[in-house]
Amino acid sequence: MFHTDIRRRAEVINHALASSKRMIVTAESCTGGLIAGALTDVPGSSDAVHGGFITYANEAKERMIGVPAALLEAHGAVSEQVARAMAEGALKVSGAAISVAVTGIAGPGGGTEGKPVGLVYFACATAETTKAGVEPYGDIGRQEVREKSIVRALDLVIEMLGIPAP
Repeated sequence: MFHTDIRRRAEVINHALASSKRMIVTAESCTGGLIAGALTDVPGSSDAVHGGFITYANEAKERMIGVPAALLEAHGAVSEQVARAMAEGALKVSGAAISVAVTGIAGPGGGTEGKPVGLVYFACATAETTKAGVEPYGDIGRQEVREKSIVRALDLVIEMLGIPAP
């Protein structure tokens, strides 16, 4: 279902987590569950994947993973602050060892001058630290933005786990 680059990354992550008896959780907005889908596409993923939250609406971000309404109002759903809060909230709610979160504007609509189509924020959290980043993919098409976002999110997890990239 997923192309080879995504599949390899998911396999590496699942193996590293399962072999250390740790689990991952996702918190996804613009990817709509595709990161969790990629991770669970790997046989044996139940040993590494706790689950995922699809928090497309702001209300879902608030209720499901505890993103503060004030943070959403101050920075908007598509922001580094909200990506961090999503990753940290999913980690807290799930009890997993690591989380990854994505929020952005996949398009074709929804962009503004300050937050254009293709702008995607990422965050990855453990109990010790949270790392975040942003990718301004541009208006390259909804499917392409989402696929690139899956790859970037998985790369961030690989980086946080300190394992070799495939």
